[in-house]
Amino acid sequence: MKLVLKGIGASPGKATGRVRIIRGIGDYSRFLDGEILVTRITDPSMTVMMNKAAAIICDMGGLMSHPSILARELGVPCIVNTKNGTTKLKEGMKVSVDGLKGEIYEI
Repeated sequence: MKLVLKGIGASPGKATGRVRIIRGIGDYSRFLDGEILVTRITDPSMTVMMNKAAAIICDMGGLMSHPSILARELGVPCIVNTKNGTTKLKEGMKVSVDGLKGEIYEI
C-alpha cells in the first residue's frame, strides 16, 4: 500500500473501499453502500450518505466540524483537513483509511 494523503484523524477506525467524490446531495443516487465518501465538507443533507459510507474524507474541517462529530456518533472512520482530497483522490480508486492516524493509502 502507498500513502497518498494525510489529514487530521477525526474518528478512529479502519476501512477499505472505493472512492466516491461527492459535490452535494445531487450525487446521492450515485453513492453506494460501503464506498468512501470524499467531499469538500459535509452538510446535514449528506447524512443519509454518511450512514452508508465505509469512511469519510474531507478537504476541510477540524475535530469539532460536522463530519467529525457525526462520524464519531456513527462509528465511521473519518479524516478531515486533507486540503486536496477531492482532487488528489480519483473516483473509483480503492483506498484504505486509518481514521486514527489520518492516513489514506492506495491499494
